[in-house]
Amino acid sequence: MDYIEVQLAIESKENYIRDVLAAELGEIGFESFVDIEKGMQAFCPQNLFDENTLEKLLAQFPYEANISYQVTPVKTQDWNEVWEKHYFQPIVIGTDCVIRSSFHTDVPNARYDILIDPKMSFGTGHHETTSLMIGEMLKLDLQGKSLLDMGCGTAVLAILATMKGAKPVLGIDIDEWAYSNSLDNIKLNGYKGIEIKQGGAELLLGLHFDVVFANINRNILLRDMAAYAACLSVGGELYMSGFYEQDIPVIEAKARELGLAFKGFTEKNNWVAVHMVKE
Repeated sequence: MDYIEVQLAIESKENYIRDVLAAELGEIGFESFVDIEKGMQAFCPQNLFDENTLEKLLAQFPYEANISYQVTPVKTQDWNEVWEKHYFQPIVIGTDCVIRSSFHTDVPNARYDILIDPKMSFGTGHHETTSLMIGEMLKLDLQGKSLLDMGCGTAVLAILATMKGAKPVLGIDIDEWAYSNSLDNIKLNGYKGIEIKQGGAELLLGLHFDVVFANINRNILLRDMAAYAACLSVGGELYMSGFYEQDIPVIEAKARELGLAFKGFTEKNNWVAVHMVKE
C-alpha cells in the first residue's frame, strides 16, 4: 500500500496542539504521526487521502494555531529506508533495554534487546508515553504473570513483557496496520507465545490478567477502564499512559469508582504513566 505524507508546519504557543490535530487527522484516515521541529509529519493511505477534506479540517480547526502543509507521496517499499535515514535511531531506556531496528548494528549491549521495524505503527519508544511505560515495565517482576498490552501498536511492550517472563501475553490494537506490524515484530524477535488480536475492549469479555498495560489516549482510557478493571485479578496492576499530568484527577476519580487504588505516576515532558491496583 502506498501512502501520502503530509508535512504540517504548526505555529502555536500551546504544546497540546499537535496532539489535538493528530486526533482529528486520525478521524479522516491518517494512521501515523512523527513530531518534527516546528510541526509534524502525518501519513495516510493513498486510497483514503482527500486533500479537500484535509483543507476543510484545517480551516475549521477550533484552536488558535497557524497551520500550513505540504503533500508528498511515499512508496511502501521505501518506508524502512525513510525510518533509517530520518527518524528511528536506537533507543536506550534505563540500563537494561535497547530498542532498535533490524538495520541498526552499532548499538550497546543490553539485557533486553528488542527489534522493532515500525513501518506505520506507533510505539518505537521515542514518544514519551511509550518510554514511560517501558520504564514502568522494567521495574516489575513479571515471571509467570499473565499480561495484556492494550493498544499494542508495534507490540514493543508485549515483546518486553515476554522477555521478562510474562506468560501468557496478549496484545490488542484496533488498527489493522498495527495488528500486522505487531505480528511481524514478534516474529522478528523470535517469539511464538504472544497472541495478537485486532479490535477493542469488547475482546476482553471473559478474560483475566495479572497485569494490564494500556497506552492509548485519555478519552478511550476513560471509556474502557471498566473493561480493564473487570479483567484484572484482585491485586492485579493496571498501568495507563497517553495523557497529561493535568488529566490525572479525572483518571483517579474514575479509578476509585471501579475499585482501583491509585498508587502513583511517572512523568516526562508533562506526559504521564499512572499505576493502579485492583482492590
